[in-house]
Amino acid sequence: MAIAMGWQKPDNVAGSSAPAIMVGLFVATGGILFGYDTGAINGILAMKSFRDNFTTGFINDEGMPAISPSQVSLIVAMLSAGTAVGALLAAPVGDMYGRRRSLIGAVLVFCVGAIFQVCATNIAMLVAGRTVAGVGVGTVSVLVPLYQSEMAPKWIRGTLVCAYQLSITVGLLAAAVVNILTHDIPSAAAYRIPMGLQLTWACVLALGLLILPETPRYLIKRGYKEAAALSLSRLRRLDITHPALVEELAEIDANHEYEMALGSDTYRDVFFGEPHLGRRTLTGCCLQMLQQLTGVNFIMYYGTTFFKGANITDPFKITLIMQVINTVSTLPGLVVVESWGRRRLLIVGAIGMAVCQLLIASYATANGTNNESVQSHLLIIFVAIYIFFFAASWGPVVWVVTSEIYPLKVRAKSMSISTASNWILNFGIAYATPYMVGTHGSTGGSVDLGSRVFFVWGAFCLLAVAFVWCMVYETSKISLEQIDEMYERVDHAWNSRNFEPSWSFQQMRDFGYSESGVPSTEPQLELQPSRTSSTSTSQTDTGVSATTTSQDDKLVSSLGHVDLSY
Repeated sequence: MAIAMGWQKPDNVAGSSAPAIMVGLFVATGGILFGYDTGAINGILAMKSFRDNFTTGFINDEGMPAISPSQVSLIVAMLSAGTAVGALLAAPVGDMYGRRRSLIGAVLVFCVGAIFQVCATNIAMLVAGRTVAGVGVGTVSVLVPLYQSEMAPKWIRGTLVCAYQLSITVGLLAAAVVNILTHDIPSAAAYRIPMGLQLTWACVLALGLLILPETPRYLIKRGYKEAAALSLSRLRRLDITHPALVEELAEIDANHEYEMALGSDTYRDVFFGEPHLGRRTLTGCCLQMLQQLTGVNFIMYYGTTFFKGANITDPFKITLIMQVINTVSTLPGLVVVESWGRRRLLIVGAIGMAVCQLLIASYATANGTNNESVQSHLLIIFVAIYIFFFAASWGPVVWVVTSEIYPLKVRAKSMSISTASNWILNFGIAYATPYMVGTHGSTGGSVDLGSRVFFVWGAFCLLAVAFVWCMVYETSKISLEQIDEMYERVDHAWNSRNFEPSWSFQQMRDFGYSESGVPSTEPQLELQPSRTSSTSTSQTDTGVSATTTSQDDKLVSSLGHVDLSY
């Protein structure tokens, strides 16, 4: 499968990657929950039956019953408020109950919120349902990339995490299709069918998670070394005593011991711990916020109503086209995220988005109300190109970087904080957009920027280019454990692409280095490159000595040049 799609497992990697790839792709479908919900509300807000049933007396510019801008903001934004809460809850829950069981719980919470939405007969109940569903979505948004990064082989880790964003786009596309099929239904079924269908995949995902393994890194973190060996054995299709599996597990364990020796795993260490945890947390939070400030959710939440306000005929069809582009354009990102690397893809994507947005805003400003037909066509064309650049870069790669850069001891906490910053910005943008753009007529207090709002998003895209150059380290093709070494040895992000791991944490432990990482004073104890297997005598995490007998030494040497770090 990997070969057919353009990725091939390196010849020197032991075992099979197929189980880990299949598990990673299945878990990635958790993104459908958020994507579908976002896409559904986009179309539902523009449905006549929804406006007629939920209006509280507000009349739009066309003299028709509608939902007021403040109510629209509340309906859309409360999902994001719930997701921010869910993201913060993901860390303590994920560390206490495990990544897998916490994911199951989050999906069930989402189902409760979805049921509330389907049964809603007024705005208050609808908002309550979206808030509860948001808590589930927020928890999923932390735990899915966390689960994927902790169980995936390093050579395809970025691609698997990118698949989470692909699932979000699939959810958006599915919602657009359903909205087109139901929006002309004159009864409440027009919006209740799209709301109810989101329960289907949530149930499939929850059932599938029941049979998946827990991540080996989480089990090591909790001290369950035998369970970690069994989990890794399932994911790599290697016997529990295979030297490659023993070596990988020992490296994960030794790295975790080294991290804990530098400090505890409290929330304080997220900001002040070593090595450079504060810098890493700042990087993750700013990346997640800048992802929102590219303006993508302006299109995803309000695209249908914005295109309608821009005098574009059949906005539902245009929205569907945009979602097809969004889904298809994610695939190039999956293909090149490993070969191009995270930094280059983010920089190219931000430049492309900035150019498209500034062109849209400049033309709209220069022409005013003239040439509205030309403006509409240019708007559609450049929004489509903008979505291509976002979907191929900032959409998936931000989740990849924030799932990789944190050490195991605080990974869940750091990811929850950075993801919460995404949802907080998401909430702010979702709430403020109707007032900024004036997409609903008679907006009272709206600044009515219209297409000029793209000046705002374009400026933030230019800021994103500078931020990535200065702060984002290149994390492709190295293991999660080796990323710690990179942050210790590489002072500037723009030099990180040339980083080569020189040692492993298992070697530090085996050669007698202190827990704090200070080298031994004995000159004969020198670390060897991490790409060669250590042959020192040590007790492995499975309780089996890796090199205690000459027979085992021969077995290891017979492997040749095998990359034992994932």
